[in-house]
Amino acid sequence: MKKKNNLKAWLYLLPAILFLAVFMIYPLIDVCVYSLEENYSFASGTSSGIGLANFRYVLSDPYFVQALKNTFLIVIITVPVSTGVSLLISLGLSSIKKLQQAFQTIYFLPYVTNTLAVGLVFMILFQDKERARGLVNQLIVWLGGTGVDFIGGPYWAKMFVMCFYTVWVVMPFKILIMTSALASVNQDYYKAAKVDGASSFRIFRKITLPMISSTVFYLIITGFIGAFKAYSDEVALFGTNLNAAGMNTIVGYVYDMLYGSSGGYPSYAAAAALILFAIVFTITYINLTVSRRTVQYV
Repeated sequence: MKKKNNLKAWLYLLPAILFLAVFMIYPLIDVCVYSLEENYSFASGTSSGIGLANFRYVLSDPYFVQALKNTFLIVIITVPVSTGVSLLISLGLSSIKKLQQAFQTIYFLPYVTNTLAVGLVFMILFQDKERARGLVNQLIVWLGGTGVDFIGGPYWAKMFVMCFYTVWVVMPFKILIMTSALASVNQDYYKAAKVDGASSFRIFRKITLPMISSTVFYLIITGFIGAFKAYSDEVALFGTNLNAAGMNTIVGYVYDMLYGSSGGYPSYAAAAALILFAIVFTITYINLTVSRRTVQYV
């Protein structure tokens, strides 16, 4: 009977296993093979041998180094900022009874808006052209400053608008998840704390934060992974030639190696993709290790 049940379970799992094998396991193996084939010719499908030359080339490529720098800056800046701001907004929404649903809808609108449309709006707001000065630069000039071209100007200005845009795009989802987590906290804890005369900050630190720590951790992990895979946001702001703008990311570098003007190098793209995989895996593993000591699951 037990063997029959096991066979039935494997039959139920078979569609999912086939799906994972075809669309995940096989491509991953193929990428590993591509990354080790030196001087691979896309046209003839031949290579000169097996080795680590593709990894050495990618790690020494100035475009990849720039993409790596941009990606890490986006991750380091946007994940903590978006998570922290989302938590503050969620706390505010949770304390509002009237029009709470309306405010939640307003904050969620950027998430359902097309990425390119939001990028176009940001580009118009932050541009500083001779005949088309954006609202942000108009305010800077009005306050006595000098206009800054955030789209085609200095690197720090482009990185600022990039991070601002990324935070704006990812916050709605985080606000929705955190608001739901706050609503699930048992209100008896708050009532007991108020009876004991605990301050609002102490209640947040001792009750709210521990009770939603698993949700916060989930958003941090998914935020790290999503930020490392950033590409479409950069295209929405700076166009497809991200190398010229100095704003390429690792995913953008992989795409360029496959389909860009310098494309046709699947081995370099595969090597870069595996480097990205190793980085994301390492950071995720570190976060999981830390979470075992700090996250409270209820």
